[in-house]
Amino acid sequence: MTVERYSRVTIFSWTLFDYARTSFSVMVKTVGFALYFREIVAAGTGRGDFYWGLADSLSMVIAAGLSPVLGAASDYSHKRKRFLLAFSALCISGTALLYWIQKGMILPGMLVFIAANVGFQGGYTFYDAFLPEIAPKYVYGRVSGYGFGMGYLGALSILAITFPFISGGFAPDNLEKFRMSFLIAAGFFALFSIPAFLRLRDHTGVYHRKLPYFRLGLRRAVRTFKRLGQYKALSRFLISFFLYIDGVNTVIFFSALYARGTLGFTPVEVIVFFIVAQTTAILGSVVFGVLTDHWGPKKSINITLLIWIGVVLAAFFIQTKTEFYAVGLFAGIAIGSSQSSSRSLMAFLTPPEHAAEFFGFYDGIAGNASAIMGPLTFGAISSFTGSQRIAVLSVLIFFVLGLIFLQQVKVQWQSRTIPAAEN
Repeated sequence: MTVERYSRVTIFSWTLFDYARTSFSVMVKTVGFALYFREIVAAGTGRGDFYWGLADSLSMVIAAGLSPVLGAASDYSHKRKRFLLAFSALCISGTALLYWIQKGMILPGMLVFIAANVGFQGGYTFYDAFLPEIAPKYVYGRVSGYGFGMGYLGALSILAITFPFISGGFAPDNLEKFRMSFLIAAGFFALFSIPAFLRLRDHTGVYHRKLPYFRLGLRRAVRTFKRLGQYKALSRFLISFFLYIDGVNTVIFFSALYARGTLGFTPVEVIVFFIVAQTTAILGSVVFGVLTDHWGPKKSINITLLIWIGVVLAAFFIQTKTEFYAVGLFAGIAIGSSQSSSRSLMAFLTPPEHAAEFFGFYDGIAGNASAIMGPLTFGAISSFTGSQRIAVLSVLIFFVLGLIFLQQVKVQWQSRTIPAAEN
């Protein structure tokens, strides 16, 4: 494939994977199991936020260690799709196993969630690395935006499908139905990821395996880390991304718990809030994706980080549910924009022949490792001070520092006319 032509079918299949995997993000990390773990599994301990943040941080540590190593191995072995399939299978099976987690099963619940989240986060490395192969540089922004837009559409879809199961909340006679939503989310992920695995193609080439994957990947990851020094703009962006995406992950991770614990949202009201946020996230990812191709991803991220700073400050001061819904509108736009614009800038700065290696650092070290401190800090402050409002302020510093470091990234961006796509 040359940079002058791209396939609509391949791009759509790639974006459909985003549609599929968001079922885990919503029904496990954000709304479903997050609330279920805090209010049922860890009920009575007074440490639900802390245990939840700890589980997420531990899973991110594991994913951060694996992603750059296996990303390097997948580039060298030309088996990127197989790695994506393996991590997706881990996430899907772990999500299904959550059905059997019940009250008091804190450690099993944490362990199953950790395994599923490692599969979810680890898969990002191999999925994102396909972007430079399926589209030319001057449409990275909109293709990335389409992917995240499809993801948020998937979030709305899974919420609509599981609503009859989770709308009854945590009443004793509804707990089994609530847990059924985890099985549905697993099936949703499995079903809608199939087109991507049928359509995406690995690099062609011969791989003579002389070392185990992990040892080979570790050697190449170390080499990649050294190579990053040759790409100053990329290295500086990864530092900025490390900081501000931690704030984004923390907001996503604890927003439902904040709505429930501080503002007294019912489970149904939490669902409505996320429908609002996911709707504007679609708008943010698609609109900013298109704008990114015209004015460049750095400018898009700058604007997005200013929105995030406003969102965090507003979340600290608000007192009513209506005000929180309004904040959710802007948070959704910021989530969609920050994720799609960041992936676009990363793809633009990354040499295609080292895509999975560098995206391993992007998703693994910068993305996953950054998500260790935010949720853990929020959970610890919330649990030991008894105030989620105070914990919210801890998120602000990640966005401010990310904005400051982003100004050191020098990007030469030139908008180009987009050629017609082929099927």
